[in-house]
Amino acid sequence: MTFTSLDSLGKTNIMLDLISQRQRALGANVANVDTPGYVRRDIDFSQYLGTMNSPLETKLSTELGPSGVIEDRRRQEVDIAEELTEMQKNALLYTMATRRMSNIITEMRTVVNVGK
Repeated sequence: MTFTSLDSLGKTNIMLDLISQRQRALGANVANVDTPGYVRRDIDFSQYLGTMNSPLETKLSTELGPSGVIEDRRRQEVDIAEELTEMQKNALLYTMATRRMSNIITEMRTVVNVGK
C-alpha cells in the first residue's frame, strides 16, 4: 500500500464528510422554506479543499468558497428552485467522490494481491 493511496483515502473521506454536511444544510433550507425568520445555511468547501494540493480540488475550492456552515445573510428567504439546484450539484460532487473512493480501494486491493 502506498502513502499516496492513504493520503488520497483521507482526502476523499474529508470530501465525503463535507458533501454530507452540505446536503444536511441544503435539506434544512428546503424544510424551512416557509419558516418566518429562517436564515439560509450552506457549506463552503474552499478552505478544506485548498489544503489538498490537486488541480481538481483547487478548481473546486475556487468555485465553492470558505469552509464551514455559513448563514447566508444576503438572502433571508429560501428560494426552493435554487436549493434544489444546489442539491443536484452536491449530488454530482458525491458521485465524483464515491467513484474516487472506489478507485482508491481497487488500487489498494491490487497492491495487496500483487504482494502475495
